[in-house]
Amino acid sequence: MIGSRKWARLCDVPSASHLQSVLRGAALRVTRPRVAVLAAVHAHPHADTDAVLADVRARLGDVSHQAVYDILRALTGAGLVRRFEPMGSAARYEARVGDHHHHVVCRSCGAIADVDAAAGPAAACLTPTDDAGYDIDEAEVIFWGRCPACAARTEPRQGKDRRV
Repeated sequence: MIGSRKWARLCDVPSASHLQSVLRGAALRVTRPRVAVLAAVHAHPHADTDAVLADVRARLGDVSHQAVYDILRALTGAGLVRRFEPMGSAARYEARVGDHHHHVVCRSCGAIADVDAAAGPAAACLTPTDDAGYDIDEAEVIFWGRCPACAARTEPRQGKDRRV
């Protein structure tokens, strides 16, 4: 169905030839499994390794779990994929790299969404008062809360405008 979210997500996946060019540009050898893993990460933002593996197996057939781990490590090392790990969750992967953004995670269902980083004075919390001599090149923030669907399913919290 063209109007579905799945179709919209698949339309955002670059073509195989584009993904091959991206791999070559990062000085990585082009293989069918690497192209499939990169396509899976584009198709499923914030996917864990098991979800990437399922997508790759649907595309190629039998591919080992270890091969997917190794490819994700190579893609992350080359800067083509970003790995992040929300507390209490498996590592997640995304193709949105090269910009500075954060994530918001639902405490109820585990849904994850991107949140653009603040700019200007609002971003001051990302500058440490003492860098301990480190050459800091990145700060990661994960916001926690409840997604709109989970918030709508739960009873209003005490202290809110509740009528008895």
